[in-house]
Amino acid sequence: MLTADQINSYHENGYVIPDYRLADDVLVNIRRDHDRLILNYPEFRNYCPNILAYDLSFLNYARFPKILDMVEQVIGSDFALWNSSFFAKPGINGQATPWHQDGEYWPIRPLATCTVWMAIDTATADNGCLRLIPGSHKRQVLRQHRINSDPNLTLNQELLPDEYSEKEAIDLILEAGQISLHDIYMVHGSMENRTPHSRRGMTLRYMPTTSIFDRDLASRQASEKGLLDHTERTLFLMRGTDLSGANDFRVRR
Repeated sequence: MLTADQINSYHENGYVIPDYRLADDVLVNIRRDHDRLILNYPEFRNYCPNILAYDLSFLNYARFPKILDMVEQVIGSDFALWNSSFFAKPGINGQATPWHQDGEYWPIRPLATCTVWMAIDTATADNGCLRLIPGSHKRQVLRQHRINSDPNLTLNQELLPDEYSEKEAIDLILEAGQISLHDIYMVHGSMENRTPHSRRGMTLRYMPTTSIFDRDLASRQASEKGLLDHTERTLFLMRGTDLSGANDFRVRR
């Protein structure tokens, strides 16, 4: 469980690193599952935006009670997993992720999500660890983004340069097995990996069920703005009930 100070840090700074580690055997299993994913789908060598659409074994890692306990502490007792991604960032030529806010391209209204970021390998400043700007979530607004279609980036959504100050950024250095939690409005990104060491990270996206996963909005975002198409995401109720009464939990593949 998060301490009172850690909960305060999440709300004040937009992120927290809990006193929690994935067990060694869990890391071995995730790496094995990821190796299988890449063997079957080599196009996801750098980034798989929706691993659950290709291998439901990853869902097991989203159900750990201690992780769900911490998520509940920051977004409430009724929530669903709506996505899980894998940022592999392999050695030598691992792709960068531009500065962005997750909420810019997510079809959730009202915008609300706690992201759990799992360090599957040690993440350092040298191999492209997550970088974030503490407190950048506080206004709870989306800043101006632009489309950047550089094929060497994992995402095509990028904040305009005058929307943030990189001088305020910190490196989220994590040992393998550590996790972090961050808010949907957090400004963050990561550098490329030029070291010989991979920097694998798995994300779990939990939204409170007071919000609605808007599939019509997802379709419009994809067709009108060229954003990643989230229309066919499957929602998994993790705890509580669907307070909105409007979320669709039908299984999609």
